[in-house]
Amino acid sequence: MKSSPLACCLSFLLLGVAPLAQAQDEDASTSPFSGTFAVTSDYLFRGISQTNEEPAFQAGLTYKTPFGLYLGTWTSNVDFGAGDPDWEVDGFVGYNTDLGTRWNFDVMINRYQYLGAGASNYAELITKTTFLKTYSVTVAYTDDLYGSKTDGYYYAFDANWTLPYDFTFGAHAGHSVYTSSLSQVDHDYNDFGVNVGKTFGPLGLSVGYYDTSKAAEFGFGRQNSQNHLVATATVTWP
Repeated sequence: MKSSPLACCLSFLLLGVAPLAQAQDEDASTSPFSGTFAVTSDYLFRGISQTNEEPAFQAGLTYKTPFGLYLGTWTSNVDFGAGDPDWEVDGFVGYNTDLGTRWNFDVMINRYQYLGAGASNYAELITKTTFLKTYSVTVAYTDDLYGSKTDGYYYAFDANWTLPYDFTFGAHAGHSVYTSSLSQVDHDYNDFGVNVGKTFGPLGLSVGYYDTSKAAEFGFGRQNSQNHLVATATVTWP
């Protein structure tokens, strides 16, 4: 029987959980670094597939200072059709702080970089306000969407509830606003989704359903914008 790339990588991920859990216990109290490694059946960005509905392998590394400043990098394979790019490598810097006991505020600049397609690189300012560690509002802005000198705005509301036995349930709604650099016609669209997750120490498993409004088909096509069922396995440390 031929194994799929996703199945093989999931096996590798599971084999690494035990030693990683031990390392977490040893380093969690001292290390300013944190990292993630994930395997997902489809890399979605604001409701749109970035891998042509194929699996993605993703990794991230973050350095956090004691006073809230952080910086890091994150990468994933991508597939937008024939030719480059094949990889997205982001860099980010931000600041995170608690506002009293109920609120948290985060602001960051993320630089999206597409290897082999540098003309599509762009930076985005992203803010996120969280209430009671459950409800969050995200507002993002760029003046150079995909290197097109086009303004882009993104607004999102998320809710994530902790359930018994280390289960979680999440709901998401987002709204993208931008102007096409080719036609100068507004193509706003909505994205939304729900997901269920379960943690096993440093390993998190989740499955979710995601979709967009029909307007997203204009710029991204029906296949990449509609009806996504996504499974993801993520290992975090420390």
